[in-house]
Amino acid sequence: MIQFAVRNLKIFFRDKASVFFSLLAVFIIIGMYALFLGDVWVGSMRDMKGTRFLMDSWIMAGLLSVTSVTTTMGAFGIMVEDKSKKILKDFISSPIKRSKLVGGYALGAFATGVLMSLVTLVLAELYILTSGGEIVSMISLLKIFGMIIISTFMNTAIIFLVVSFFTSSNAFATASTIIGTIIGFLTGIYLPIGQLPEAVQWVVKLFPVSHSAALFRQIMMAEPMAATFAGAPDSVLNQFQQMMGVTLMIGDKPVNTITSLGIIFFTAILFYGLSILLISRKK
Repeated sequence: MIQFAVRNLKIFFRDKASVFFSLLAVFIIIGMYALFLGDVWVGSMRDMKGTRFLMDSWIMAGLLSVTSVTTTMGAFGIMVEDKSKKILKDFISSPIKRSKLVGGYALGAFATGVLMSLVTLVLAELYILTSGGEIVSMISLLKIFGMIIISTFMNTAIIFLVVSFFTSSNAFATASTIIGTIIGFLTGIYLPIGQLPEAVQWVVKLFPVSHSAALFRQIMMAEPMAATFAGAPDSVLNQFQQMMGVTLMIGDKPVNTITSLGIIFFTAILFYGLSILLISRKK
């Protein structure tokens, strides 16, 4: 299984176009933020100090939550290509167990998501540093690494189930484009959750990736929020956190860390289970 996962990793990273397009949503978000979104948000809080560091941390936390979605989908493209080219039939007819084949695809996608998320983290910290911000502390860095593992584990499960339905490379490419387009809205990056209609806010809150985005933001924005809102009333800070998706609200109650982690793990187990059930029923 590990050797098969390594084979998938080599194929993915050998194809530079696949790597680029798996990060296309990330590039779009960075471009939109650098061109106008960043200036809009910083300008709206010009009377407060450290707003650039704060908003840079906000957008980079959102990027980390998105990266493992798009890159794992790009990695699963190898499975779709193997299906469309009938290569998978050769593997199935070999002595390799089907469970190892399936596990190899999933493990390869998971490893790809983790690796690309770590690269994104390094680039994000460099961007924040060059923009006048500060690198996160070692404790925060360890928390971010843990969140990368957890969120990639969940996103691999979600994408695994979605990709299991595709046998055509064209259909997969269309789905990748759609997911890459809407993921920024569903995680509250293009438009903060507090500015969305109430019905859309509920959709975002029910979307599991939004909970990983909120946890990334809580970690990466802890220090800049403490500096920017130093001396401000708690109500002002709470309003900002709810507006920007740092804290998700269910009714009048904030969703705590344990609940968000529970949603993430439940989603991962559910989607892995559904994926295994779907594949086991196929001939």
